[in-house]
Amino acid sequence: MIVLMKYGATQAEIDGVCEAIRSFQLEPLVLPGDRTAVGIPSAIPQEVRQPLEDLLSTLPGVSKVTQVSRPYKQASLEWQPQPTVVRIGSVEIGPRTFQVMGGPCSIESEEQFRQAALAVKRAGARILRGGAFKPRTSPYAFQGLAEEGLRIMRAVADEVGLLTVSEVMSGDAVPLVAKYVDILQIGARSMQNYPLLVEAGLSGKPVFLKRGPAATVDEFLLAAEYILHRGNPNVILCERGVVPLDRSYVRNTLDLSVVPVLKAHTHLPVFVDPSHGTGFARYVPAMARAAVVAGADGLMVEVHPNPKAALSDGSQALTPEGFAELMEDVRRLAEFVGREA
Repeated sequence: MIVLMKYGATQAEIDGVCEAIRSFQLEPLVLPGDRTAVGIPSAIPQEVRQPLEDLLSTLPGVSKVTQVSRPYKQASLEWQPQPTVVRIGSVEIGPRTFQVMGGPCSIESEEQFRQAALAVKRAGARILRGGAFKPRTSPYAFQGLAEEGLRIMRAVADEVGLLTVSEVMSGDAVPLVAKYVDILQIGARSMQNYPLLVEAGLSGKPVFLKRGPAATVDEFLLAAEYILHRGNPNVILCERGVVPLDRSYVRNTLDLSVVPVLKAHTHLPVFVDPSHGTGFARYVPAMARAAVVAGADGLMVEVHPNPKAALSDGSQALTPEGFAELMEDVRRLAEFVGREA
């Protein structure tokens, strides 16, 4: 439920609305803007809805009361009609810009990561990705360098001048990863790891949330709701492909149709990961270009100085030269759709 206040509503009138909501054992959330709104983010018992709406509608300073129809409340456009802009230092993620996150799947060594970071920087991207903790299907596969990888990421990013994003796999690891990175990534396998979502929300760090491989749109946005509900508004959604009908050709099916669907239902920024979405480097540029035109706010692309020698996901990583070419295409397309890249 959202209570929209009149223009010029006084603080006393806003406080009166909050007190009325609390009288029903519910907690209000004041939403500043051109006109102040007061939301109720928690579920409202059915028997309380109508009496509460009737009371709120009669209070001084109230313009109208609206029921939020979606199961996700704070992620909904009904809750916040203006697009969210996530600002991290000088980088803005939102409707006016197009940002690219680039870097290797795994941080393998300081030299490997520095080469990748320099390639990302030269191409014009502003956010450096890299995995220190790797969720791998096989226990025998490379699992990442853990905290040493995070130290490498922080040192190289500071040296080169880029923001950082890296995956966190459990709630108890959030403080450690948050100490080193600018953006916490929650991978597709962890999209419904609810203790992790809660801790990421409490961290205050921007969160990059990937869609699960079989997740519906409602499940995806309800996962984001867990983070928003903990007071963290800086959530970035990422489509990275869903379970394919035929794995003979692609690793996943990149659901680009979900970009305009999400834009129609949520105010949160939406990124696309064409690397995981296809699994093959040769398909990445085409899907990346399509994502720009589909209305995405940014890309996450794997870049490795020597993909053939990569310890994980080398088949889907672009070379530095390939990434530079892609960034040129992205800049032209972003300008065409009215964004700055």
